Amino acid sequence: MSWLNLEQLLHPTGVPRPVALAPLLDHGELSRQALQLAAGLQRRGVRRLALYLEDAGLLAVALLGAWRAGVQVLLPADLQAQTRQRWLGEVDLWISEQPQDQSLQALFEAPLPAAELDLDKCQLSLCTSGSSGEPKRIDKQLRQLANEVVALEQLWGEDLGDACIIGSVATQHIYGLLFRVLWPLCAGRPFLRHQLPFPEDLQRASREHPAFAWVASPALLKRMGDNLDWPALSRVRRVFSSGGELPLSAARALQQRLQQWPTEILGSSETGGIAWRQADQPWQAFAGVHLSQNEDGALGIESPYLPAGHVEQSADAVAFTEDGRFHLLGRLDRIVKLEEKRISLPMLENALLDHPWVEDTRLAVIQENRASLGALLVLTRAGLHALRNQGRRAVTEALRTHLSQHCETLALPRRWRLLRQLPFNAQGKLPQAEVEALLLAPRPTGPEVISRELKEAELHLQLAVSADLAYFSGHFPQTPVLPGVVQVDWAIELGQALLDRPRRFAGMEVLKFQHLVRPGDTLDLDLRFDAERSKLYFTYRNGGVPCSSGRIVLEAPGE
Repeated sequence: MSWLNLEQLLHPTGVPRPVALAPLLDHGELSRQALQLAAGLQRRGVRRLALYLEDAGLLAVALLGAWRAGVQVLLPADLQAQTRQRWLGEVDLWISEQPQDQSLQALFEAPLPAAELDLDKCQLSLCTSGSSGEPKRIDKQLRQLANEVVALEQLWGEDLGDACIIGSVATQHIYGLLFRVLWPLCAGRPFLRHQLPFPEDLQRASREHPAFAWVASPALLKRMGDNLDWPALSRVRRVFSSGGELPLSAARALQQRLQQWPTEILGSSETGGIAWRQADQPWQAFAGVHLSQNEDGALGIESPYLPAGHVEQSADAVAFTEDGRFHLLGRLDRIVKLEEKRISLPMLENALLDHPWVEDTRLAVIQENRASLGALLVLTRAGLHALRNQGRRAVTEALRTHLSQHCETLALPRRWRLLRQLPFNAQGKLPQAEVEALLLAPRPTGPEVISRELKEAELHLQLAVSADLAYFSGHFPQTPVLPGVVQVDWAIELGQALLDRPRRFAGMEVLKFQHLVRPGDTLDLDLRFDAERSKLYFTYRNGGVPCSSGRIVLEAPGE
C-alpha cells in the first residue's frame, strides 16, 4: 500500500494499485477514465454537475474527472422528481445510471493531461437527508475532505492495513463518501463498488477477502443475528458505525461475537466527523476539532473540516467530562410543546428503551383534532411474547404505566404502531415525514412481502405478519390469532399474479387449518394455479410446519 493525497490521485503511481472490486478497477484505469471524462465535460462547457451513481468505482471516476475539469459537483440524496425539481436551476447536467440522465461513459473523450487538483478551487455540494425538515445543500472545498481523510488514516490506518472496505451505506452522503470512497482511494485499499444493505450480503462479501473492514449503519448492525457465521466474520479489522447512536445492547452483542467493540462516528453533512467512541465511553473529539457549548447546552464545533474560523452550532445537548470528552444528552430540536408543556422526545424514547419489551422506538407529535404524541415501536422477543399472550392493549397500557414514572399524563403516547423494524433510510436516518406518515396511517391489513419467486404456474412468497395487524384486535383481544378467512383472502390477492384473467371466488375445497398464525410470525406461502380446473392451491408454513392449506375454486366473470 502507498498513500496518495487527495490532490495527487490523477497522477500515475508506477506500481499496481487496486481501487474497486467486482469488477476490478485499478488506479491506472481510474485515472485514464477520469481524465477522459474531464475532457468531455470541458468540451461541453459543463460548469455544475449533479452525480448519483450507486457504483462507488464510477463515482470515484466521476468526482476526479469533474474536479480535474473545474466542475462543481452536487451529490443529491436521491433521484425523486421533487429532488430533481429542487436542484433543477443549480446544475447543467445530471449523470446517473437512469435512462433519462447522461451516462458516464458517453462523455468520455481523448484524455486531458494529468494534473494536481486544487484543494481550494475544487468544490463538492452534499445534500442533507431531510430527516428533520427540508433538505438543504452543504458546500465544501476539497481541502476540507482532504483534511478529514488524512485524520482518519492517522487514527486507524495501521489497524486497517490492506483490508478491503465493505459498506452497507450509500456513498451520496458524507459518511459513505469518506469511508467507502475517498479514504480508501488515498490509502490504496480496495473497496467494493456496491452498497450491501443486508447482513447476509455483508457476510457473503466478507468471506471472499482475507482482510476486510465494515462501513455500516446502526440499522444494519442491530439486525445482525445468530444465523451468521461469526467465527469467519471475526476476522474483520474494524467495524465503523455512523448515522445515529448504536444501542449499547447491539454494540455489546457485536463485541461478544467479534471480540471487538464497533467504532461509532459522530458527525454530519455540515461538520464532517466530530468525535468517535467505543462501548459506552464518552465521545472523543477528532484531532484538531475544538468543541464548545452555548448557553442552551448545545455543542459548538470548530474544525479543519469546516471553513476556517467558522463555528458550527449544533442542536445536540451535551455534558462534558473533566478530560474534555462528552456525553450526548439528546437533540434540543426534538423538544416539543403540548398544552404549553415542554417535552423531550429523546428522554421519553430512552425511558421506553429501558423497558425489557422495547427494542427500538421513535416518538413524534400527531396533529389531529388536538396535538398528542404517537410512538413507533419495535418489540423485543420478550415484548412479542407478551403481545402474543396478553394482547395489544395490555402491552401498550404496560408501556404507558412505565412511562408515567417519567412524564405527565399529557406526554403519554395516545397512538402506538408496532413495527418489524423502524424505517431507517440508507444513511441510518429516520425521515420525520416517514415517522409521521406511519403514525397517521391505519393499522395494516395485509402482510409484508419479504421475497417472491415466480416459476411458471407457481408462486413462492415469504411473508412477515405484522405485530400490529388490524385483524388481531378482535381475534382474539388477549390471544391474537390470524383469522382463517384472512389467510384465504391473502392467498387470493397474492395469487392474482398467477391468473390468466380476472376470476371470482366460487368456493373452497379440502380447507385445513393445522397451526395458529400469531403476531410477528414469518410465513412461507406456496401458490399454484390450475388453469384447466380454475383452482388456486395454497399452503402456508411457519418454519416448515404447515399452518393452513386448501383449494380455492375460481370462476371467470361471465361464466
